[in-house]
Amino acid sequence: MSDTAIITAFSLIAEADPALLQIIGLSLRVSLSAIALACVIALPLGAALALARFPGRGGVIVLCNAMMGLPPVVAGLLIYLLLSRSGPFGGLELLFTPTAMIAAQTVLVVPIILSLTRSMVEELWGEYEEQLRSLGSGRLRAVPTLLWDGRVGLLTGILAGFGRASAEVGAVLIVGGNIAGHTRTMTTAITLETNRGNLAMAVALGIILLAIVLGLNALAFGLTQWSRRRMG
Repeated sequence: MSDTAIITAFSLIAEADPALLQIIGLSLRVSLSAIALACVIALPLGAALALARFPGRGGVIVLCNAMMGLPPVVAGLLIYLLLSRSGPFGGLELLFTPTAMIAAQTVLVVPIILSLTRSMVEELWGEYEEQLRSLGSGRLRAVPTLLWDGRVGLLTGILAGFGRASAEVGAVLIVGGNIAGHTRTMTTAITLETNRGNLAMAVALGIILLAIVLGLNALAFGLTQWSRRRMG
């Protein structure tokens, strides 16, 4: 890679290139929407799985943990089949739209947040069960309290989920189509621009994506350290 490409990449960032900003903005909108939707689904389900007792619970936990390693292309294929014209939701015409990309990223992130929530709520319930019951709080009523008490750890898991969503390429490429100005995200644009030989744009997007991932990891680490100091 030539020095010219690197210099041009930093120039694109410094000058706030409109095409660059559009791609970054769409990427953040899709990933943040997916994280918000995943939290709405996974937090209550994870807490319910932690506190409920029913036949086959162990198998459900194993399945949820296994889904954390779900290949992105499989998630993308699943959403594609659901939203294609011959699929059950084909009439909504959502394929190759940001909505389809949000759905694909949500499928990838839900198992991460759900499994972390289940593990953390189960641990906190075991620690505070007697105190909560003495206050007249049963399993269901204890859920908000337990989620609030484990908020730092849950936030760390949510940040990890956002990191996976923002760095994902396979699923969004399948359901989004990498359409310029419509469904082109940072990861898909990096792939396309590299193949085109437009290294300056690819490097600029790579720098931004790397900065986001590093920032998320730094924030997660800081939250963990702060929580340990407070508990200590």
